[in-house]
Amino acid sequence: MSFFRKIKDKLTPPKANVSLKFGKDGFVLGENVEGELVVSSDEEFEATEMRCEIQCVEEAKGIKRTYDEGLRREVEREVWEAATLYSAKPTVSDPMHITRGFTKTFPFSLNMPVGGRPTYKSIDRKVTWYIKGVIAIDGRPDVTSKTMEIQVAQPSAAPVVREKEVIREVVMIPCKYCGALMPQTDTACPNCGARRTA
Repeated sequence: MSFFRKIKDKLTPPKANVSLKFGKDGFVLGENVEGELVVSSDEEFEATEMRCEIQCVEEAKGIKRTYDEGLRREVEREVWEAATLYSAKPTVSDPMHITRGFTKTFPFSLNMPVGGRPTYKSIDRKVTWYIKGVIAIDGRPDVTSKTMEIQVAQPSAAPVVREKEVIREVVMIPCKYCGALMPQTDTACPNCGARRTA
């Protein structure tokens, strides 16, 4: 193998394709995301693993003070700040030798965390779930699928069943001694303690 070919191999991923397929468009927190990782190759190489990478990223718009050289003072600017709320890289296949013309489908199932955040978009805040497939290779760049955005919803709450409420009308009467109102069913005034006469 020539010196330039070795350098080219170090800088370029193998000639292979990886893609993801799902049975449905949206998922619910707490359920399993089930799909297939489809791999095909036009080159022979050693793969260290096949995996899915899933992450949940929250972005929020905020105000940041920065120094402006042209104005020679601090100015406030709107910026988007991002934080990764959840990230996982579950393995779909162990190390394997990939041959030229190789094609295989690897089924996978990953659990969405129950306590995660559902997909959300507003003017100043976003929560987005991303997933991609990866063929990991030592000494060369990994082969990756296109990063897909998946819709994740909050699970619907179980309906609340209430028992029948009984509403009774309580008639209030004045106490003969202190004049305070008391329920007609009481035998003594709750205010002065006198026994009811009528």
